[in-house]
Amino acid sequence: GGLGDVLGGLPPAMAANGHRVMTISPRYDQYKDAWDTEVTVELKVGDKTETVRFFHCYKRGVDRVFVDHPLFLEKVWGKTASKIYGPTAGVDFKDNQLRFSLLCQAALVAPRVLNLNSSKYFSGPYGEEVVFVANDWHTALLPCYLKAIYKPEGIYKTARAAFCIHNIAYQGRFAFEDFALLNLPNEFKSSFDFIDGYDKPVKGRKINWMKAGILESDKVLTVSPYYAEELVSSAEKGVELDNIIRKTGIQGIVNGMDVQEWNPLTDKYTTVKYDASTVADAKPLLKEALQAEVGLPVDSDIPVIGFIGRLEE
Repeated sequence: GGLGDVLGGLPPAMAANGHRVMTISPRYDQYKDAWDTEVTVELKVGDKTETVRFFHCYKRGVDRVFVDHPLFLEKVWGKTASKIYGPTAGVDFKDNQLRFSLLCQAALVAPRVLNLNSSKYFSGPYGEEVVFVANDWHTALLPCYLKAIYKPEGIYKTARAAFCIHNIAYQGRFAFEDFALLNLPNEFKSSFDFIDGYDKPVKGRKINWMKAGILESDKVLTVSPYYAEELVSSAEKGVELDNIIRKTGIQGIVNGMDVQEWNPLTDKYTTVKYDASTVADAKPLLKEALQAEVGLPVDSDIPVIGFIGRLEE
């Protein structure tokens, strides 16, 4: 969806501006061009110590790093058609908090331990002079661990964390006693503390990952100036986090478009290629092809209206 599009297109645009850019994602699959770096780290998750490996590929100026652990890989293994976030829509996997805690901790380790030399402009580990951009609730623990674990040790002293909200409706609300799973000091409890009127996953008092991500990061961002206004306009539009966002402030930066991926001259999904000079000739032909494919009357004079948006209950 939109988050995938941003993580695909924004990093190469930042790299083109001269930044050294790394993305860190779970390794949900055997990505064919991502190779084992053979770098492993041990991380405390819940009451266990887990070992993760880092896989890596370099594309369009970006270090793409994948966190390898059975918690990620076994969920989507083979042809089980398992979902990434839960067994069915709207249901979390039981171990989601552990999985995403693992991702956040691995993301904090990666810039210091991975010795990456794919770029002709940069070599070696990224080091500590970095900005972390955490996207949506799954990565909301990153600014918390940065403050709780690293800064007191004098590590990442100048590093900053931005938290970007792509969809306020999904916040990572869990049972309040689950705070213990996160291995954070008690002074972080208030940042997670959240009360709503819903029975799921438990009644009454909960923890809310997104609330903590908003409060503990240095900057809160979202995907357009209009969405930023919308999120603070009412409790309904801000899905009960509007007051928190008013307190921290939020900046909307409109999602751009990856002009390499969405280039009609090189689009492998269309039969007729076009650019600005041939668009008027190409579009009627493409419209007829679309009409034929979806079983509409083929008529170049009938308008076809496309809508890109969310389709959910």
